[in-house]
Amino acid sequence: MELHDVWFVLIAVLWTGYFFLEGFDFGVGILTRLLARNRPERRVLINTIGPVWDGNEVWLLTAGGATFAAFPEWYATLFSGFYLPLLLILVCLIVRGVAFEYRAKRPEENWQRNWETAIFWTSLLPAFLWGVAFGNIVRGVKLDRNFEYVGNVWDLLNPYALLGGLVTLTLFTFHGAVFTALKTLGEIRVRARKLALWVGLVATVVALAFLLWTQADSGDGKSLVALIVAVVALVTALVANQTGREGWAFALSGVTIVAVVAMFFLSLFPNVMPSTLNGDWSLTVTNASSSPYTLKIMTWCAAIATPLVLLYQSWTYWVFRKRIGTQHIAPDAAAGAAH
Repeated sequence: MELHDVWFVLIAVLWTGYFFLEGFDFGVGILTRLLARNRPERRVLINTIGPVWDGNEVWLLTAGGATFAAFPEWYATLFSGFYLPLLLILVCLIVRGVAFEYRAKRPEENWQRNWETAIFWTSLLPAFLWGVAFGNIVRGVKLDRNFEYVGNVWDLLNPYALLGGLVTLTLFTFHGAVFTALKTLGEIRVRARKLALWVGLVATVVALAFLLWTQADSGDGKSLVALIVAVVALVTALVANQTGREGWAFALSGVTIVAVVAMFFLSLFPNVMPSTLNGDWSLTVTNASSSPYTLKIMTWCAAIATPLVLLYQSWTYWVFRKRIGTQHIAPDAAAGAAH
């Protein structure tokens, strides 16, 4: 296996880790409107991801940096052609981080409600737009002979990509619901399990339609295996959720996300961005990669740094592993505008 193939796999792993971890972050943010009934419950939801959400976003920074260094042509074409949707995602992530930090800085009702609204929308929009972006990458876009995107933003809003957006939105919401059931106590835990059932059923239908469409276009045997794993894991996660095995439900919903992302990249390889105008104009792992020497240095750096990052992040999740409920919310935080 060539080094550019290795880095294609590593970038796929980084995106998989990002969607697995940030997926339940986005889901919990969406649930602040769909699940929580009052301010203390919204605070409980925010507290379940409070210690880890910023660490989860490191996976996105690493995936973007690895793409820039290993496949500069892919990075340039992707970020120029998808400029508006990626800019919207970036703005959402910035506002979302500010909302987490600023929400509790003042006790006024309007102040906290506005930041909670920001958390909801800046979780929902990226959850949808990431699916749209990857749907277009897998389907292919209008690249000319110079590997430049010659379409417009409306070309990106095609039925396949929009369906991909619904897949990530529903899967992340389900992932967040089972995470909430795993991390909370009392009534909110019960309601999270009930909501997870309905969101999971919708996600199953949408994901199956999208994955079958992807398989029909690619016809790849490896992606068929990923499709089967994704569907079986999602159905089993629903069963585990109904029987109260929240840990298994969360793990299996994560397996579903991993399988879906794996199917994206398996359907894509050896391309990194297919051209719908001419197959010879597609970006591949060969014509989009950096020099072998650059990839060799990157490989050594990744081999040293990656285990350290994984150990640190695992330690963080272990420290903040216990469940929380409204009884753990401090009186001043629960009272909100009463102050």
